[in-house]
Amino acid sequence: MNFLKINGAHGEGGGQIVRSAITLSCITNQPIHLENIRKNRKNGGLKPQHLTAIRILQKISNAKVIGDTVGSTELKFIPGEIKNLELIEDVKTAGSISLILQVLIPVVSISQKKLNLLIKGGTDVLWSPTMNYTKYVLKDAYSKMGIRFQIEITKRGYYPKGQGIIKLEVEPSKIKPIKLSKRKKQKLKLKCTFSKIPIQIIEEKIKEIEEKIKEHNFQIEIEIKEEEASDSGASVLIYSLDENSIIGVDGLFDKNTQKFDLDIEEILDNSLGADKNLADMLVVPASLGSGKTKFEVKEITKHLETNLFVTSKITGCKYGIGKISNGFEVIIEGVSNTSIK
Repeated sequence: MNFLKINGAHGEGGGQIVRSAITLSCITNQPIHLENIRKNRKNGGLKPQHLTAIRILQKISNAKVIGDTVGSTELKFIPGEIKNLELIEDVKTAGSISLILQVLIPVVSISQKKLNLLIKGGTDVLWSPTMNYTKYVLKDAYSKMGIRFQIEITKRGYYPKGQGIIKLEVEPSKIKPIKLSKRKKQKLKLKCTFSKIPIQIIEEKIKEIEEKIKEHNFQIEIEIKEEEASDSGASVLIYSLDENSIIGVDGLFDKNTQKFDLDIEEILDNSLGADKNLADMLVVPASLGSGKTKFEVKEITKHLETNLFVTSKITGCKYGIGKISNGFEVIIEGVSNTSIK
């Protein structure tokens, strides 16, 4: 069998390589052999959330998988025919559902299939996008690219128990290129969700964020919502959407410092087309569409650099990065993969 070998230690050497590689393996029907998975990380190899994504994709694409165990640094993934499915899955930890959905949504939608999924796990946890980021920021970006999905947040899942419940529906799509250049509007939306924390504390911290935003001459629309969860926790998302830009920043409430861990400057000082986290989420669909996707971003993160490398290796797409006055322009020329009917 003709495996495409991918070094999992390339670039940032984390889970992003795993997610992008198995996503593209399914869509392009290319068997892959991942080596050195998360080799440079403290606890290397595959984690439970990676395995959940791999096993769901195994069901969706009728794949054969070798090496799908916790801690494994090597994985062979041999995709088969992608099917319409209804699934119920459980991460069994507070592992990030958002990172799992980043894998599932493009595979199903770009492959012209449907998925109804109920999944339990972490909705708002460290080192991953909050569920609100996925529901509002990523959804808007993917919608512009032709990818349609719906998310219903039934229950929030914070660390350590997780136990959040998400319902996902994905529809077939045809990918189209997008252009994200300069932000035109000075309007922001803030969405805060919390559980088992006094509302007075949450409102006080959101008020501090609001005052800082208004100092920078932004208009702000605020929604604070108490939602059921097994553990105490809270998250905040601030985002801006217009025809030329999609920018979001999110963070979790730190119960030790009693503050939201939020880099608000990421949105206040960014007048370009995309935030740094969204940028690497655009790469996979952009690589498989027709025409050129262009977006401007303040910095080229290790995640983005790694994703561009892995995606171009699997799909054969071409990409370029150019310096502009206040950041970078990224151009991805899609390949309109012929294996997708």
